[in-house]
Amino acid sequence: MDGATRSLPRPVLTRFCIVDMVPETNDRALPGRTVLVSPNEAQGDFATELEREGTRVLTWPAIDVGEPDNYEAFDEAIDNLFGYDWLIFRSLNAADSFLRRFQKLGHEIGELDALRVCSVGEDTVYKLEESHVHIDVIPDCLSTRATFEAIETHIGSRDVLRGLNFLVPVAVASHSYVSETLEEAGGRADLVAAYRTCSASDLGRINALLTGGAIDCIAFTNASEVRELAETLDTNDLGRLLAGVVVGCIDEATARTAAAFGLTADIIPKGIGEPSLAHAITLYFSAN
Repeated sequence: MDGATRSLPRPVLTRFCIVDMVPETNDRALPGRTVLVSPNEAQGDFATELEREGTRVLTWPAIDVGEPDNYEAFDEAIDNLFGYDWLIFRSLNAADSFLRRFQKLGHEIGELDALRVCSVGEDTVYKLEESHVHIDVIPDCLSTRATFEAIETHIGSRDVLRGLNFLVPVAVASHSYVSETLEEAGGRADLVAAYRTCSASDLGRINALLTGGAIDCIAFTNASEVRELAETLDTNDLGRLLAGVVVGCIDEATARTAAAFGLTADIIPKGIGEPSLAHAITLYFSAN
């Protein structure tokens, strides 16, 4: 990997509370509260338990990775790679989509040798290595800030970022903090739509809910749901996107995965299983 330092994420869970089971009650403890869950949980016992307490249960969009509406901006960026200093691949989808389109347009992998490449996440690294793409930087955490801290370390100082141009393949309407973080250092990032993760209407709905403060709590019943949400919203910064939202995780393993994406679990039940998490959420909001 041409000298890239490989240190993949080992997130540390910084804070959580363990909540005892609350006894079954006929009172509706959560009127007016909205809990966001995986689409896989929409018709299950977990959603039923929450709704029994008066909760409105909503789901984030089901993931459906596909092509963007058009490739105009993406193709232009690929054909003008000489104008960029860095390529940042923030996910496996980004690497997959870029390489597929890059080669379809008749380009050779060797052309990427003129750029520096940053790869975020183990799956992304594996994909690029398998495709013989050199990697200069592998951040040890998934977040945007950790990514640029790793790049700063690689090039020597934050000041060197000034004036550099970055190409970042993203999903349509991606939740990315790359531009904001880079502009603080005087650099510039082109975020080009290279793929989609769900329908535009579904993405618009969830965006409106999140930005409008309509979600009180998000609940994860396994670690894969955390990764699924991050992939759907095309972000490694769930903590920033869900600021102010209470986070419930079914167990500590799920909470550790959430921590890797910047989330701190507010609720972890002592009991095992989805009913325990539903009751723990009820107890949490009854006490707050």
